[in-house]
Amino acid sequence: MQRRDINAASGPPPAGQYTQAVEVSHALRTLYVSGQVGTEPDGTMPEDATAQARLAWRNLHAQLEAAGMTLDNVVKITTIIPDAGDIPASRVARAEALGDRRPASTLIVGGLANPGWKIEIEAVAVA
Repeated sequence: MQRRDINAASGPPPAGQYTQAVEVSHALRTLYVSGQVGTEPDGTMPEDATAQARLAWRNLHAQLEAAGMTLDNVVKITTIIPDAGDIPASRVARAEALGDRRPASTLIVGGLANPGWKIEIEAVAVA
């Protein structure tokens, strides 16, 4: 996979840890990962937003591994958080998971199907 991060000089810079656009060339495989939430495999979930965010990233990583990919293959993520007050907690877990990686990214403050969920993360990965 050839990847090029794009932040157009004539547009605004990213407002956080992401890239405005990601160009992928010669992709052989594309993986679309459904939204991953902060639950354990047995369905239990912590009440803490940071703990749920860490679990959501762990669950996303598990799906990538099952496809023979890693977080290095992620080119786009969408994060949905019902309570804007949990954004700082989500950023802690995101920084831990992504490190210096800067995929294209969208953050939506909106409702989720289960009122106990504090975060949902979906991704597109290319290998």
